Amino acid sequence: MPVLESTDHITPRSILPHRPIIDESKKAGKKNATTSAIPPVAQRASRLKQKQSGETEPEKENDNDNKEVEEWKRDTDVDGETKRVRASSAEPSTATGPKKLPKTPLTTGSGKKAGSLRRRFALRAHPLLLLGLGMIAMLVLWTLLTLAVSWWNTTWDDIHYGRPRTFQTDMVVGHNDSPGNPSHFIALNLNGRIEVIEFPGGDASKARIYIGPQLYGNGQELIPVTLSFVDVNGNHHPDMVIHFQDTRIVYVNDTGGFRPATSSEIQTVEQYMQKHGQ
Repeated sequence: MPVLESTDHITPRSILPHRPIIDESKKAGKKNATTSAIPPVAQRASRLKQKQSGETEPEKENDNDNKEVEEWKRDTDVDGETKRVRASSAEPSTATGPKKLPKTPLTTGSGKKAGSLRRRFALRAHPLLLLGLGMIAMLVLWTLLTLAVSWWNTTWDDIHYGRPRTFQTDMVVGHNDSPGNPSHFIALNLNGRIEVIEFPGGDASKARIYIGPQLYGNGQELIPVTLSFVDVNGNHHPDMVIHFQDTRIVYVNDTGGFRPATSSEIQTVEQYMQKHGQ
């Protein structure tokens, strides 16, 4: 009957599977002493690397061979219980480890995109494009300047002639008037219709209204109308000239009132206007 042989010596085992720590030749009653177990591939981190007796230190092939394994450190929580066992950090091997690439500064995607767009625009901008942009800018500036001038002219006419546009003057024209009591004239642009009101000798009861032309178009009701009195036919009586924009209309002084010039008088009126620059 086979008998199990007991021994008090227990061979320690590594945490790695099938990796004995000590030489099998040291065990009593085992195989030949020349036969030895395969040395472990990984060293235990809980022990320091010890030198064998009578064994000389080999030459250093690299810096990592001379380093000893550091003991593991244990972290404990407040209750004193072991939380976790972790190895202390060690520098990676410079001989066998991967090489680190030099770090390059990172830029945001928007910055790269904006820079590339600026470079492309600077490279692809054609001189004709710049010329076109300049012409557009000049056109916009000219439009703004025209609007500003138009606004200023309208405001100036509002100050001087009001709304509706009104012009008033006194003149001795020989219609029951005198230098001490001249006739009063009012020229109106009433909704585009030109009208002239005369008060002979300043008497409103004898007022006369002379209807002028009708103006058409946008803003025609804002055109100011003025009057001047000159003798255009040489009869020694001042005639009435209506001015608006670049147009002049002559009313001839005849028989105590004013009438439009006839076709035979228009040539004489034009010659007088050209001669005196009116």
